[in-house]
Amino acid sequence: MARAFFRLQKFLRRTQFLLFFLTAAYLMAGSLLLLQRTRLVIQQGSRGTSLNQALAVPDEMAGVGIADPRAVQNPRPGARLLVGTDALQEPALDQRHSPRWLTSRNSELRQLRRRWFHRFISDQEPMQTAGFKAMKHVAEHKGTYMGCFTDDSRERTLKGAVFYDLRKMTVAHCQEACAERAYTYAGLAYGAECYCGNTLPATASKPEECNSECKGEKGSVCGGVNRLSVYRVEELRAGARRRRNVIYRGCFRAPENLTDTFPASLIQPNLTVEMCSEFCSKKEFPLAVIRGQECYCGYPTGRFSLRDGADGLRCTRTPNSSSTAEGKYCLVYQTPVQDTRCTDRKFLTTKSKVFVALSSFPGAGNTWARHLIEHATGYYTGSYYFDGALYNKGFKGEKDHWRSRRTICVKTHESGKTEIEMFDSAILLIRNPYKSLMAEFNRKYAGHLGYATDRNWKSKEWPDFVNSYASWWASHVLDWLKYGKRLLVVHYEDLKQSLIPKLKEMVEFLNVTVTEDRLLCVENNRDGNFKRSGAKQKDFEPFTQEMKDLINRYILTVDEALRGRNFTGLPREYVPR
Repeated sequence: MARAFFRLQKFLRRTQFLLFFLTAAYLMAGSLLLLQRTRLVIQQGSRGTSLNQALAVPDEMAGVGIADPRAVQNPRPGARLLVGTDALQEPALDQRHSPRWLTSRNSELRQLRRRWFHRFISDQEPMQTAGFKAMKHVAEHKGTYMGCFTDDSRERTLKGAVFYDLRKMTVAHCQEACAERAYTYAGLAYGAECYCGNTLPATASKPEECNSECKGEKGSVCGGVNRLSVYRVEELRAGARRRRNVIYRGCFRAPENLTDTFPASLIQPNLTVEMCSEFCSKKEFPLAVIRGQECYCGYPTGRFSLRDGADGLRCTRTPNSSSTAEGKYCLVYQTPVQDTRCTDRKFLTTKSKVFVALSSFPGAGNTWARHLIEHATGYYTGSYYFDGALYNKGFKGEKDHWRSRRTICVKTHESGKTEIEMFDSAILLIRNPYKSLMAEFNRKYAGHLGYATDRNWKSKEWPDFVNSYASWWASHVLDWLKYGKRLLVVHYEDLKQSLIPKLKEMVEFLNVTVTEDRLLCVENNRDGNFKRSGAKQKDFEPFTQEMKDLINRYILTVDEALRGRNFTGLPREYVPR
């Protein structure tokens, strides 16, 4: 018996040693294979292989598709579950995951992924010049290539319109966008930025300094670091489909001295709206003002703010008349040119001492509020999440870590004591829950600018969505009222109706001083790039009576809580329907 036991023990010892040896051999083989692949990648990179190939990143994860884990986890919210953000479109996860669990889980992984994304983007922009000698500037482009020019952000010549697309920028896309806005030149920089204008940059650079590959078009050059690839697109303008036509702004009382108010003017017999708009567009002014046979170009200013419109009959022009209402009134039109007095933005030069949140329920207009704040203050806003679509369109604070304190405020949809007390103060943006729920449902199923289909609205998903999100709308406000240290409550409807006064309050709360002309510029560019085109009317009422009863109870609860904290109650349009 003892001998049998000894043999068994000896066998087990040999087996244990064998398993240990096999495990060690497996790990060594894997390490050698990894080193071999790494050396192969480095060799390929030295021969000009793109960074996407060198890192072996799948197509669906390349560029902005690589998101922070906070933007991937999207559980179905309960009364206080906060992950259905503007940046997310993934299906909901299990309800057992609480927001506190989401914000604490894998924190190190989040930072590593975000740091990796930073390096990935920054390393791609300054591409090696060796691999771009064979690139053609005019292979499939209809514009005329003018050359490589220096791009000075402080004295930028092409500043008539500016937009970004980190993922899909092409030369043709930039050319068409500038032509549609009636500009003469289109310039591309950093592989992803497009600038429009009517004046060619003054300082030319060496052709090889424009060496950044277009993000959406392999083999094409889109400028470089502080360098612009410039194209003349005037010949494209005649056939270009206008992105936005000349917009009638209304009839206004003319200022006492039009010549002093407007920097450019033209007197033309038989003057038409098209003539005046074309003249002002070439001068890069957003307003075309007509009084009889006189055309004036300029911006909205304190002397001509476009706030007090007059009866349109006062501006009626007859064939034999040379003026409108004896010269006291004028017609005002918006040209395709962008008002650029407030488009310059940057990160804070020093870290902010006050950590400010821009908090709202999803669908309450947080992206629009960020657009207004950025253009009013001149500083980028940050985000607790990462949304590639927003970053592509110019919200550069999306890529910055939300706790960097380099942005003027940070977007968040979070609630709960821990998440709220991280911030020193907050702008709490509240919108009618009926409108917020519909806006977030549209975003969830059709993106920032689309609309959910009738099939979505009539499916079981809609009532489930309302039951989950309606309570979240209420609990979000209640939590911020309870745990917020210093709050400025802004109602979306008030901001929309009285933009300048409310925006002034927000800017003062952020401790930033701005000029009246800059605020008027913001008003002139108030919509931004994420406004749904019109209100898509449905031939049915999406809210059942049961849904209305539920939402109305939350409205009354939030209204009472606001008044209890000495804030203004909810606007009258929130009153139960």
